[in-house]
Amino acid sequence: METAPSGKSLDAARAGDEWATTCLFRESNPALLRFLRHHAPDVAEDLLAETWLAAARQLPKFQGDADDFRAWLFTVARRRVADHYRRRHRRPRLVELEAQTLPPAGDRPEESSLDALSAQSAIEALVRDLPPDQAEVVLLRVVADLSVDQVADIMGRSPGSVRVLQHRALRHLETRWTRDAVTQ
Repeated sequence: METAPSGKSLDAARAGDEWATTCLFRESNPALLRFLRHHAPDVAEDLLAETWLAAARQLPKFQGDADDFRAWLFTVARRRVADHYRRRHRRPRLVELEAQTLPPAGDRPEESSLDALSAQSAIEALVRDLPPDQAEVVLLRVVADLSVDQVADIMGRSPGSVRVLQHRALRHLETRWTRDAVTQ
């Protein structure tokens, strides 16, 4: 789990200090990228860049502490994902029929194994069978390390609704992982 940005680096970043903005980026980027990879794996890095550009523009006006910043950053990212899918549905993507996605010729089994064990793969395996709203709550609570109130604000739900979704998701995961452990 990543650490929350410090209040000192947040204040300095608001004032325009480059070192502080770099600190905010390093502290928040890994969880933010995992969140975006779950929602839009094919364009996660692009959405990450869009998120940081939007955040950089609004940072001087941002009011709040380090926890508020983290929640705000995930709100911006979530909006970028929504924008991406809106654009995508307005203009369908054309793909050449001859284009194939073949693995690189020198693909080594060791590298494939390491990729399979990555944190992103673990996150995807965890939320794969959850309904979208439950998966969203788990991602925001666990990956983004946000509070129930922050997740409620981001999702436009009540804190009680978020708690119920989280509880249902955890019960589902408990049942699934217990069953899988027994049957393997």
